[in-house]
Amino acid sequence: MASCIDDWDGPLALSDVDVKPTYPLKLCYGKTCLDKLGQVLTPSEVQQCPSIQWEGMDPKKLYTIALTDPDVPSRNDRHQGEWHHYLAVNVKGNDLSTGCTLTAYVGSAPGDGTGLHRYTWLVYEQSCPIKCDERILGTTSAEHRGQFKIAAFRKKYKLGGPVAGICYQAEWDHTVPQLYKQLGVC
Repeated sequence: MASCIDDWDGPLALSDVDVKPTYPLKLCYGKTCLDKLGQVLTPSEVQQCPSIQWEGMDPKKLYTIALTDPDVPSRNDRHQGEWHHYLAVNVKGNDLSTGCTLTAYVGSAPGDGTGLHRYTWLVYEQSCPIKCDERILGTTSAEHRGQFKIAAFRKKYKLGGPVAGICYQAEWDHTVPQLYKQLGVC
């Protein structure tokens, strides 16, 4: 894998989200692939759900996969974070079209003037299928996406630490207002 997660607890302070994963997650948004922890991408590059891969991924096993932004509204004021951009359980291997999507994917949408946000993808191996009592969230409302804690979610459903993870950073660009409109927050 190209990305290294040795700096998980370094300057990005990703332990704010959860413990360091076992393996780096390889993530590609079309032709744009993350090749280092904390790489800067733009919201326009991450509008569509990516493809994912990690060492030890077993297509016969089930996984929980999440994307959160702990820096809402900003890295200095995180009272609304984590804001979850994607959450799925019972995913077969790395096939994001399988399983149960609890929170439909929406791309990065950091506020104007709030600086870089840390977008953290995490993968948890499941020992069995999970039946969740969480709300199902679509792509047309921001309601119930804030003040989420993936570490609390994994403990609630008795998942171990993350088997794979990666973080990219993004800040506001011209595509964010359209996503805000789609989510009803403008």
